[in-house]
Amino acid sequence: MTTATATDTDLDLVRRLPKAVLHDHLDGGLRPATLVELAGRIGHTLPATDPAALAAWYYDAANSGDLVRYIATFEHTIAVMGTREGLLRVAEEYVLDLAADGVVYGEVRYAPELLVHSGLALAEVVETVQEGLAAGMAKAAAAGTPVRVGTLLCAMRMTDRSREVAGLAVTYRDAGVVGFDIAGAEDGFPPADHLAAFAYLREENVPFTIHAGEAHGLPSIHQAVQVCGALRIGHGVRLADDIVDGKLGRLAHWIRDRRIALEVCPTSNLQTGAAVSVAGHPITLLRDLGFRVTVNTDNRLVSGTTMTREMERLVTEAGWTVADLRKATVDALKSAFIPFDERNALIRDVVLPGYESALAGGR
Repeated sequence: MTTATATDTDLDLVRRLPKAVLHDHLDGGLRPATLVELAGRIGHTLPATDPAALAAWYYDAANSGDLVRYIATFEHTIAVMGTREGLLRVAEEYVLDLAADGVVYGEVRYAPELLVHSGLALAEVVETVQEGLAAGMAKAAAAGTPVRVGTLLCAMRMTDRSREVAGLAVTYRDAGVVGFDIAGAEDGFPPADHLAAFAYLREENVPFTIHAGEAHGLPSIHQAVQVCGALRIGHGVRLADDIVDGKLGRLAHWIRDRRIALEVCPTSNLQTGAAVSVAGHPITLLRDLGFRVTVNTDNRLVSGTTMTREMERLVTEAGWTVADLRKATVDALKSAFIPFDERNALIRDVVLPGYESALAGGR
């Protein structure tokens, strides 16, 4: 395999690389023009009605360094996603945008309980999103840019509907739903509050990830892994607090040695104050120490990012190489919530040949 150094990595090459994303919120990735159009149809007032100005408003809010303000921006995207029309369009465009960014496998997450405000039932929300995702995948395949997208259903950690949402994940696990998550304000809402949901999911053999180690530190990560049984950690950057002078603490050892993947979102982590720079982001330290780190977008509209941009920033600001990007992509697929043979097929037949082709100048 040919390698490239940080200094000779062509950013156009990064754009051509096949990508995998495990941590991406449906309600954080709308196209600005779609948000404007859907808001106009339901009479919802936005901070700006020009798509470019609206995108800038989101980016400014995201860069405030305040996680609470960051989360508050979702008021507008959620408002337009309460109807069947809105959900179908947002889900379909979500897939097409991934395909345009070179993503070959994605897992999209959202909270059904936030999208029932216009009269849809929880099950209708799930079925409509799956319908929109399927339409997007069909169009992407027809255009020669196939992408597979699985769904993670989120329960909000500050409410009491996690067991109900876990039931939806079980019901629709053969219809495109691949797992479960809890999301929302982390500090003050520990994952252990939702033990009934996690126990039920384990009984039903449904995998789950948990947002932890972003706004709250090691106790949140410990609960997610040791008390709740998470197979992946959403963000997890505060795990670096358990590493001193390159020496791993017991929790860090446990997570590294058991290959529990970290769904790291560099740009988002800077915006919420979980990291201070891409150059100094814990993702590089964790990579160097052998953790299974994956690169993700979190919220493409809110953070003003794409998978290509996340990778470009790691190359230009943190010195990553194409070999580093390839490993993170392969590690993401190794930790995807789909069957082992299907993960292997994506790595063997899509990602590795795609890297070879990109390095050879193919498109």
